[in-house]
Amino acid sequence: MRTLQQRNIALCIVLSVVTCGIYALYWFVCLTDDTNTAAGVEGTSGVLALVLTLITCGIYGFYWAYKCGEKLDQGRMNRGLPAANSGVLYLILYLLGGIIAYALIQNELNRLAE
Repeated sequence: MRTLQQRNIALCIVLSVVTCGIYALYWFVCLTDDTNTAAGVEGTSGVLALVLTLITCGIYGFYWAYKCGEKLDQGRMNRGLPAANSGVLYLILYLLGGIIAYALIQNELNRLAE
């Protein structure tokens, strides 16, 4: 089974900006796969989630952000931590700017990887 990889959030943001969003697509795939690993579920793969987001002109991304919150809550509960009910927060932040939601999701994944 995959292990969670800690990533430097600031570096991911800088790379996303410098590459005009190309790194953000890779980061999206990694976040999806890592949230599945954290929750211990076989959810939608990162590549499929990216394809669905592109095909639906970003609409699937809203669902993705909410589900990431649910999966992270499941991952917290699997580790004996209280759930944060963060799905709605990630959805709202994804509406305001996806990179903000990415950063917070990565921050939570970094905590779970410790």
